[in-house]
Amino acid sequence: MPTHSASAGSSKKSATYVLGTGSDESVRLGLQHRLWSAATHILWERAKIQPGQTVLDLGCGPGHAAMDLAQIVGPTGRVIAMDESASFLKQLHDNAVSRKFHHVERVLGDVQDMESVLPGEQGQVDAAYIRWVFCFVPRPEDVVKGLAKVLKPGGRVAVQDYFNYERCLTLAPRREAFTKVINAVAASWRSRGGDTDIMGKLPGMFLKNGFRIEHLDVVQRMARPGSSLWHWPNSFWQTFVPKLVETGFITGEDMMAFNKAWEEASADPGAFIQLPPVFELVAIKD
Repeated sequence: MPTHSASAGSSKKSATYVLGTGSDESVRLGLQHRLWSAATHILWERAKIQPGQTVLDLGCGPGHAAMDLAQIVGPTGRVIAMDESASFLKQLHDNAVSRKFHHVERVLGDVQDMESVLPGEQGQVDAAYIRWVFCFVPRPEDVVKGLAKVLKPGGRVAVQDYFNYERCLTLAPRREAFTKVINAVAASWRSRGGDTDIMGKLPGMFLKNGFRIEHLDVVQRMARPGSSLWHWPNSFWQTFVPKLVETGFITGEDMMAFNKAWEEASADPGAFIQLPPVFELVAIKD
């Protein structure tokens, strides 16, 4: 299974992934993918991903989605999985080898510099998938421009990302300690060039760069204590809230108050959490 790297001339690198690339984040991403897999597969059907195609998975992480895409496109197709983390790509390599998915190709590089990272793929890609990546990169339109170059005419892009993150991610009954940490999460992303409202800007970016919008919708979910979906935000708190303390966005006392609020909510059968809405977009290259 081949691996490609960005060319030496590509010096524009985005900030390190704000959520980290350690083993704790890899486990969290696996749970996240499983809990959102049903909605994701429906989106892939809307994007008409099918056997024999070449599909680009941008910001693939440890490759949970890439492995599913590899099953769909089959051995006559290709999955090009791109990420800046060598450790994540190593996990993908090991998984693909164990399952004999020889049609999965790993690319080490910045999704914002697609033209230099994928010089041989211009006009060769049938579809691209990009989930929770645009909200982290400081140059989102450069990603859209890169997609316009690698996709074939009629090629499709399927996106899942956030809009109105801070206002919609709410614990019920409301707790001030919870709200304070959610605001700090968004502030930490913005400090690295991210944007928790990015989906509000993406349709315009795609239209400006030669795409038309075929599908635009939102998936809004909520979770109650004891449900499988309750573990999705819980896994995020465990890995990321301590990082907010380390980086100075909240204090240790803030974290203790947050943990207490979450513990109380987890034991309250009347509590629920409104999860951040996941907006979907399918754009077609003209």
